Amino acid sequence: MKLQNFHIELADWSSESQRKDLLGLRHTVFVQEQGVPETRERDGLDGDCWHVLARDEAGQTIGCGRLTPMHKIGRMAVLQGWRGQGIGVAVLRELVARARALGWPEVMLDAQVSAIGFYEREGFQAYGEEFEDAGMPHRAMRLALPATVADTAPLRDIGALPAGTRSETAATRLQLLGDARHRLAIYLPVLGNDSYASAEELAELRRVAISGRGAQIRIVLHDPAGALLNDHRLIALAQRLPSSMQIRTPLEEADLAYVSAYLINDAGGYLFLPEANRPQGRAALHDRASQAPLQQHFDEVWERAERASVLQTLDI
Repeated sequence: MKLQNFHIELADWSSESQRKDLLGLRHTVFVQEQGVPETRERDGLDGDCWHVLARDEAGQTIGCGRLTPMHKIGRMAVLQGWRGQGIGVAVLRELVARARALGWPEVMLDAQVSAIGFYEREGFQAYGEEFEDAGMPHRAMRLALPATVADTAPLRDIGALPAGTRSETAATRLQLLGDARHRLAIYLPVLGNDSYASAEELAELRRVAISGRGAQIRIVLHDPAGALLNDHRLIALAQRLPSSMQIRTPLEEADLAYVSAYLINDAGGYLFLPEANRPQGRAALHDRASQAPLQQHFDEVWERAERASVLQTLDI
């Protein structure tokens, strides 16, 4: 998202360049400026966290933050020359939005006492006694993330499904494929060999594809050439059933920057992964209220995308 003269982006810790940007900024702010021992700054949690970067218009890193699996926001840092320009607020709000998307009931953080007011303005509340961390006074804070009325009204009968681990997500994906009657919409920034590749999943996809005149499986895939190169079994199936399985690839930069993945069936079920390369997300068997915005996003991107011609088989 674009905000004044900077923008916010999700960062992938497995990317060497993004990891270098994150660690460089944190070293400048925490180690050099605040005197935090580098061994304390590197706590070994980063590989399991969601990370956010702020960059200026030249692409230079100016702010960052992270969200840990323990539901804690941390490593909030902004370069000294960029403070007071809304960067910290933008990073914080992006992390809170990520927690909401994951369905977490609250997020917590340990705030330096001097920054308590900053977090209070965003709705966080301090609790407990003051304590020392890395030689500086801190207090614990938390922010409740109550579900909206739309989220809570149907909770008794939406058929919530687990999507917290790789095995849970795989089982949920298979169940949603099995519940589909004639239509599926699948959004995939990348297509790895650990999804939509098992014999059971492919059997369900084939069943839907040949289920009748109204059968339609639409797939948005950012990198069809990569999936073809990896000889993914879903691609082979789509090539055999081109009349009912269609694959398109986005063209616009904003669409290609989308990092989430999701599956929508025609029974009201969905699986949403805020980050495609992580198994943690949310899912339900029949929750059309939550499915609707995903369907709207899919339809809009589909209209702007083009057919993945690289996957077209040769006529011989």
